[in-house]
Amino acid sequence: MTTKNTTPPPPTPELAHYAALDARMVAAVKGTDLLATVSWPVQAQAEFLAARARGVRQYPKVDYPRQQHAPIRSELDAIVAQTDPTHPLGDYIARTCQSWRIVTELFEAMGTAEITEHSIRLFGRPGDRLPGDGPTNLEAARHFIEIADEIDRELATLPLPEDIPAHVLQGELQQRLDTFFTRHRINVLLDPDLISKAAAGPTRIRLRSSASFSEYDRQQLLEHEAFVHSLTALNGREQPWLKSFARSSPRVTATQEGLATFAEQITGAIDIARMKRISLRIVAIDMALHGADFLDVFEFFTDSGQSDEESFTSAQRVFRGAPLGGGSAFTKDTVYLHGLLSVHTFFRWALRHRKLPLCRLLFAGKMALQDVLAFEPLFEQGFIAPPLYLPPWVQHANGLAGMLAFSLFANRIRLDHVDVGDLVLGM
Repeated sequence: MTTKNTTPPPPTPELAHYAALDARMVAAVKGTDLLATVSWPVQAQAEFLAARARGVRQYPKVDYPRQQHAPIRSELDAIVAQTDPTHPLGDYIARTCQSWRIVTELFEAMGTAEITEHSIRLFGRPGDRLPGDGPTNLEAARHFIEIADEIDRELATLPLPEDIPAHVLQGELQQRLDTFFTRHRINVLLDPDLISKAAAGPTRIRLRSSASFSEYDRQQLLEHEAFVHSLTALNGREQPWLKSFARSSPRVTATQEGLATFAEQITGAIDIARMKRISLRIVAIDMALHGADFLDVFEFFTDSGQSDEESFTSAQRVFRGAPLGGGSAFTKDTVYLHGLLSVHTFFRWALRHRKLPLCRLLFAGKMALQDVLAFEPLFEQGFIAPPLYLPPWVQHANGLAGMLAFSLFANRIRLDHVDVGDLVLGM
């Protein structure tokens, strides 16, 4: 579904000033891609697994080129100097510039222990507390792992068959996306050099050619990658004045991943095995920060039931850009649970305070939760355009409201105070 975007009014001189600063910021970080820069070459996996098959325990061979990004930082600092932190756009641009500044410092620290500090500044750490003074990310991760393991023991559940070849899924996804994104084209491509099973960007979704996929994989690619990550990027490209809405800056990562994982949850596209995979990565990051090396983390994943190939993929996510000897980590995967619970809490807050339309505006581009609150007047003025595309589950506002209303009330029931006898209905 698309919404009709009308021609925006010309901005005031103040708003035009911030639109110009936003354009400068986008130009300053053009070509700066955090995940692509820290990712490993596909041959690292092949060589590691071949050595393991011969009984050789050795670190993967990964080299990081020396980088220098002082000119980018100078330009970002110059942009921030022209912002007013009391203005919502001034605050947004300053925060976004700061996150990109940290990225340049992370690039210069790749392969050294210093990368950990920069990563934590961007994404946090497993011990950070969840919203509402809740448990930590690590405690939440261990909870989901325990639940998943209990379900496996009690129900003897078997993994869903991964019997959809990549080329078959490619055709199915392409047809679905062509039908949904009526004003843009997202290409679904096969990539033999991809370490992960899939990766998504604004205009393409890549599938590893040799991989097979499950029905849950299919739904997760649609709801998580296409209908959140790609959709918000395309909506951001349609913004008349704020071109940064099309770029996923590091400071919006938690909201983006939380929104995408929440989309999986609310559509039934997430299963307990997926929750366990996300949670295992958080535990692994904590292990690495406390001294576990790459081999320890790899074996943690294999001991948790993952294949050698999946265990390598999981372990390399923890050590992207970091030394492999322990004590350092790339902490990005911490944001999945933190973001999920933050977004879920935001949606419930919006319903309680009669601000549910804000949830739709979250899809207008790449934003953090605090941004959509601060930008509400700018949406009303027409300076920021409403989203062109909305995911199917967001279009069904009554169903979304019903789920959130139930969630709000059900959370008032404390399970530790429930006697199972109280649940029996009838005489």
